[in-house]
Amino acid sequence: MRKIEIRMIKKIKPKKGGVFIEGLPGVGLVGTIATSYIVQKLGLEMVGYVYSPYFPPIIAIHKFTPTYPMRLYYSKKENMFALLSEFVVPTPLVNELADLIFDFAKKNNIEKIISLGSITIKGEQDTVYSITSLESDLKKLAKIKSVELIKEGATTGVTAMLLAKGKINNFPVISLLAEAKSEYIDPGAASMVVKVLNKIIPPNIDTKTLEREAKELEETTQKIVSRARSEQDKYRKMESLGTYG
Repeated sequence: MRKIEIRMIKKIKPKKGGVFIEGLPGVGLVGTIATSYIVQKLGLEMVGYVYSPYFPPIIAIHKFTPTYPMRLYYSKKENMFALLSEFVVPTPLVNELADLIFDFAKKNNIEKIISLGSITIKGEQDTVYSITSLESDLKKLAKIKSVELIKEGATTGVTAMLLAKGKINNFPVISLLAEAKSEYIDPGAASMVVKVLNKIIPPNIDTKTLEREAKELEETTQKIVSRARSEQDKYRKMESLGTYG
């Protein structure tokens, strides 16, 4: 018996050729932000949630309404599923959640799983890294200028297990990892992965709102940092003059 399950709250009949978007928390909460944004922009409807007695005892509250923090959405029009989580999946459940997602995809006519996530920023925030289970997708991704394919390395978590299952079963799984700032939520990085997603599957999702939020967040952060430095300078000056305290 599984320790984790998808509980449907609405009946659906997916068409063949669907896409499954997976967004779990990571650096800058990029996966969660990007997937939530897609749900909002494309009008996906909540059709289920993931339950486990081993999940943290928390709920999310949106628009005054309590709801499960790991939710499944669907759009018949876009033929798209989206799974997002607002908490980090406990390590003992990682493999089982990956199995659950993969089995769900196979049973619901899904032809591609795309994971949206992040990697700690290394330099300029201008790259989305990618890993894929199939060589055919590798060639397509290589043509996207903002994408850098990962040739050697390692990855972990639910996405890693999905990639492994995809490789073994000849099933397309793509991981998109935007460079993200680890010190706060990063809508700018979320915008980066959505832009790459637009080049992989339809429809084209407008990212202007995410970009505006990123700019506002950066301006606010700069003000906070500037204020903190100013106070620090005042403290050091007073300390050197022996007048502090």
